Amino acid sequence: MLSSFFFLAETTGDVADAGKAIALALGIGLGALGAGIGIGNIFGSMIQAVARQPELRAELTGIQWLGFALTEA
Repeated sequence: MLSSFFFLAETTGDVADAGKAIALALGIGLGALGAGIGIGNIFGSMIQAVARQPELRAELTGIQWLGFALTEA
């Protein structure tokens, strides 16, 4: 009885809409994940660079914010 429910003509549109919603959610989620990884790399590299050469902190801060802005854009 349950298998015949999935083959009704009325449900095919609902299944297609659900598939579109899932694809949209995955696309948005993976896009946000990629940006989060990029920003994490930028700030992690900044911490490592300042730990190695503290005297370059002022120069690296500008580069860090530029990288952050370009990653978010």
